[in-house]
Amino acid sequence: MRVDLFDFELPETSIALRPVEPRDAARMLVVRPEKGVEDRIVRDLPDLLQPGDVLVLNDTKVIPSRLYGLRIREETAARVEIMLHKREGADRWRAFARPAKKLNVGDRIRFGESSESAACELVRLDAEVEEKGEGGDVALRFSFAGAFLDEAIARLGELPLPPYIAGKRPTDDKDLRDYQTVYAKDEGAVAAPTAGLHFTEDLFRRLDARGIARHFVTLHVGAGTFLPVKAEDTEEHRMHAEWGSVSEETARALNEARARGGRIVAVGTTSLRLLESAAREDGTVAPFSGDTSIFITPGYRFKAVDVLMTNFHLPRSTLFMLVSAFSGLDCMKAAYAHAIETGYRFYSYGDASLLFRR
Repeated sequence: MRVDLFDFELPETSIALRPVEPRDAARMLVVRPEKGVEDRIVRDLPDLLQPGDVLVLNDTKVIPSRLYGLRIREETAARVEIMLHKREGADRWRAFARPAKKLNVGDRIRFGESSESAACELVRLDAEVEEKGEGGDVALRFSFAGAFLDEAIARLGELPLPPYIAGKRPTDDKDLRDYQTVYAKDEGAVAAPTAGLHFTEDLFRRLDARGIARHFVTLHVGAGTFLPVKAEDTEEHRMHAEWGSVSEETARALNEARARGGRIVAVGTTSLRLLESAAREDGTVAPFSGDTSIFITPGYRFKAVDVLMTNFHLPRSTLFMLVSAFSGLDCMKAAYAHAIETGYRFYSYGDASLLFRR
């Protein structure tokens, strides 16, 4: 399909730079393809679902994955920014480098300051450029591995707010809390599963009382989620792989709930993409562990997910293509036009939508 079919005009004033408080006070646009749209708030979610439905949430935790370093080559040096996006081993990450033209295979990058004290060794971190791909993509092998590397990244890295927020204000201590879900557990994401940012412990209690279960999956969201679609046709776009896991216990619980007539409600496009990657042709969910680069566009036949809760996405983005596949392109264009006209807040810190499948 032509990528320009997924374009729309979004005023700068629609982009949220801070979340609302409390989290579940955000607005939520309910979209039923056969019935139109309804304006609600996230706190209404228990009333919009049915007893027996099951929420599936992504428990990944965002790491401070933006690093600033110095490329060292013989007698010359240059400053570079590195955005980690996918771990490939105990000491190896794929990353986006800026400016990538300053890096060659074999170059060494130093992050942090050197120290003469072994006790302070983690204030310095080195990496070697092992590969260089397209679009600024590089493979880096670090001087530390495993938990030592994790600790060094935590010390030296910066929380990777999306560019449409980071370009307008600096990251601060409030973001350290705001840009994590309350149930984040498994470290490895470089972007938050933003639909989950709306949940509170009080909302979970009310969902429990309504008889709506919840289960967790893990998809380590990569920085590729921020990349624009530069191709003119969707068939020419390549998705970056992300690592995900659906446990045997979770797969079994979801299949049992579906067999009893419950609906699978994916919280976020990350949960949806992982469930659809794990789904069999008959709609049952299989245990899954590995990479997924699933790219969902209109025409895709959904197998596992019945309802999707998600934030509002960028024009021409893979995620707007996904929601258009889920509820229909015309339906979603009309829903987004309503959202813009009535003041909904867009993107990571913005409001939510609850989409029913076409």
